[in-house]
Amino acid sequence: MAPRASDLASLRRFGFLTLKSYSLIAVSNAIEALRMANRVTGRDDYSWRVLSLDGAPVAASSALSLHPTGALGDAEGLDVLFVCGGIDVRAATSQELRVVLRRLARQRMVIGALCTGTFVLAEAGLLRGYRCAIHWENLGAIREEFPEIDIVDEMFVIDRDRITCTGGAVPLDMMLRIVAAHVGPARAREIATQFLLDRDRAGSEAQPLAALDPLPPSMGRAVQLMESRIDQKLSVGEIARAAGLSERQLERLFRTYTGATPVAYLAATRLERARRLLRQTGMSVTEIGIACGFMSLAHFSTAFRNRFGYAPRQERQRQAG
Repeated sequence: MAPRASDLASLRRFGFLTLKSYSLIAVSNAIEALRMANRVTGRDDYSWRVLSLDGAPVAASSALSLHPTGALGDAEGLDVLFVCGGIDVRAATSQELRVVLRRLARQRMVIGALCTGTFVLAEAGLLRGYRCAIHWENLGAIREEFPEIDIVDEMFVIDRDRITCTGGAVPLDMMLRIVAAHVGPARAREIATQFLLDRDRAGSEAQPLAALDPLPPSMGRAVQLMESRIDQKLSVGEIARAAGLSERQLERLFRTYTGATPVAYLAATRLERARRLLRQTGMSVTEIGIACGFMSLAHFSTAFRNRFGYAPRQERQRQAG
């Protein structure tokens, strides 16, 4: 369940809890979005603090650290606290941290995670009943460890009072979504232009197919077939034969590596391709539907609305607005 825009607009004071070997690019992208929002609007609407467990600067995976750094005890008064993970996040967490995060959540603070910080939230029991995202490299492991949690392969997820993000450059897209709720889409585009972003990535956009590597060779063949023949009708049996698998083996591999059936994965791939074409080309909606393997405009429109919550034609209206 996505929060109301008014809820996102109220988020102004951000904290970034840096754990040992955290991803510096993820944290800096998130902070830079806030800094640029203040610069573009000419107002100090947003503030941020870099935190660590004890207040000492923490070395990122690049061996660099951020200054100044405050202690986690200084998190009181924040609207949002992001747990920022990176390499070997399990070694960077503790029972003490989990207790503090649960207390802050009970105080109705929005709790988020960048990169592998999602592991910490899962271990603290703060993601039950929520959808969440994590970097593709960690998808298989966290799904195995926490099968009760709805972990998706999307760029970022804003689900009520939980905000999770895959990492890399994606925190910039996520923060622009949050900032847009307050400053409006036009201002948000100005901010994005400062970073030379040529398009906005929605949180629901799937992580790149390359992100699913390393795949078993047989599944790689299946994915390649889906991508190369996205405009054609494909049966599970045909995909399985191309991969050299039985249909049951194919189903099992897709559930393990993507959390979806081959049919659902193919449908999602087609719809993501369609949305990119709507955003980036002047093709008609009918042409895009055909190019992405839908047999009729009605079929395409229904599938698109079911996944994204609005009709294909509205995608361009949302971009223009």
